[in-house]
Amino acid sequence: MILYINNQYHYETENLIRCFFPNDKIEVTRELPAEKQLPFISAMTSETENDIEIRVTVETESFFAEDSASVDRSDDDIEKTTERRLAVCLYGLLVRLTGKRQPWGILTGVRPIKLFRRLAEQYGQERAERYFTDELLVSEEKTRLSAVTEKHERKILALSKPRSFSLYISIPFCPSRCSYCSFVSQSVESAGKLVAPYLELLCREIEYTAQLARDCGLILETVYIGGGTPTTLSAAQLSQLISAVRSSFDMSTCREFTVEAGRPDTISREKLEAILSGGADRISINPQTLNDEILQLIGRRHSSAQTLDAFSLARETGFKHINMDLIAGLPTEKPESFIATLDKLCSLSPESITVHTLAMKRSSRLTQQGRELDTDGEPPAAAMLRYAEKKLVSEGYHPYYLYRQTRMEGNLENVGWAKQGYDGLYNVYVMDETHTVLGCGAGAVSKLKKPASEMLERIFNYKYPYEYINGFDEMLRRKERVKVFYAELAEYISQICL
Repeated sequence: MILYINNQYHYETENLIRCFFPNDKIEVTRELPAEKQLPFISAMTSETENDIEIRVTVETESFFAEDSASVDRSDDDIEKTTERRLAVCLYGLLVRLTGKRQPWGILTGVRPIKLFRRLAEQYGQERAERYFTDELLVSEEKTRLSAVTEKHERKILALSKPRSFSLYISIPFCPSRCSYCSFVSQSVESAGKLVAPYLELLCREIEYTAQLARDCGLILETVYIGGGTPTTLSAAQLSQLISAVRSSFDMSTCREFTVEAGRPDTISREKLEAILSGGADRISINPQTLNDEILQLIGRRHSSAQTLDAFSLARETGFKHINMDLIAGLPTEKPESFIATLDKLCSLSPESITVHTLAMKRSSRLTQQGRELDTDGEPPAAAMLRYAEKKLVSEGYHPYYLYRQTRMEGNLENVGWAKQGYDGLYNVYVMDETHTVLGCGAGAVSKLKKPASEMLERIFNYKYPYEYINGFDEMLRRKERVKVFYAELAEYISQICL
C-alpha cells in the first residue's frame, strides 16, 4: 500500500491506516508517483492566506473516494486541529472502503486515558466524553471505559509528589519463550551460565542507583521486579536480590512491592517464602489461559492445573494481593474457552486481574511464522473483552489502568481490573508517566520526569544480559545523568513544593 503525504502528519496517518490494514506493508512517499500503484492513499494539506486545506484520497482497483476539510488559521492549536481533521477525513474513507469502524476511532496512541484526563481537566468530564465520541470518533463503549478508568487512576496519581520515583528491576530470563512475546529475554536453558554473574552485577547497580536516589533527595513509591520471569531465579537468588533492594533503599515510604511470578512452572513454596519474607506484598501469577491445548500451542510449558496449584500455594504462603493475567485473542481460542478461564479465575477471587489483548509484535515467533491478524468480521477478542467487562464488574472489580499497543487483535486494549484497595500503583505510574522511574538490569530504561510537565528524559541500559555484563561500568557512567538532571531542576522543584 502506497501512502503519499506532503506534510508532517505522516506518523499518525500511517498508524491510522494500519488499524484498518494491520497485515499490509505501508510505503510512505513524499513524491507523487508518475504512475499510481494500487492501493494508493494520498493525504495532502495546502496553505492559503486564511486557512489550511485538507484533501484525502483513497483508491483501490474497485474503490475510489475523496474527502476534504479546512482549518481556520485563527485556531488556537492549528497543528493538532489540522492533524485531527485530516485523520477524520481519512477515517471516514477507510470505513467506507472496509465497512468497519474502529472501537477507538482515530486514536492510535498508547495512552488514551492520559488524553482523556487532560481533556477532563481542561473542559470538564462531560465535555471530555463528548470530545472522545464526537471529535475523535471513539465508540460510546470505549469512552465509558475511559471515563471510569480515569476516575480510579486519578486517586493513585494524587499520591505522587514532585520528588517521588519508582524502581524497576529486570530479570531477563524465562523458562521458555512464549510465541507471542517480543520482550528481551532469554531461556535459562541457553543462558543459564549468565544468571549468577548477572545477578551479582545487578545487585551492584541497585546499590549505585539507591545512592543516586539519596543524593537527589528522591522518595521511593513503588518497586517492581519484572522481566522475563523473576522466579526463574532460585529461592536463594531471590533472597539475595530482594535483600539488595531493602538494604539499599529507604523502604519506609514504599507503598507497593511487586514481584512477577508470571510462569506457574517456576513457582515453589521456597521461592514464595523468599519473596514474602523479603517484604514484597504483591505477586502476579499469569495463566494467560486455562486451556491446556492453547498453552502448549503458545509455548507455555505448564498446565492449567499448575496455575491453580501455584495460586493455592501463594495463598497458603500468605500473599494477600495476587494478580493474574489473561490474554484475549490467543491463536485458535474461542470465546467459550476464554469465558471458562475467566469464570474459573473469578472463583479463585484474586485481588486483581489484567486482561490483555493479543498484540502481534514484529519480533514474536507468531509473526515470524507468518500468522496475521484476523481482519474478517469482528475478531473473537472483541466478544471476550465485552464478557470480561461485564463479568468483572459483577464480581466487584473496577478498571484502574488501560493502555494500547500496535497491531492488536481488533485494535482493542489492555485493562487492569482490581478490587477496591488493590489497584496496581506501579502500573498506573508507568503508564501515565507520572514520575521518574529508575531502571536496573538488562533492557531497563530509566525515565526521568520533570514534575508537573510532559518533559521526559530516558537513559537506556544495555538490552541483553551478556551486553549488560560486558558494558557494566559504561552503563553506570550513563546513569550519572540522574544527578545532573535533578541538579538542573533543584530550584524548579523547590518552587512547586512550596
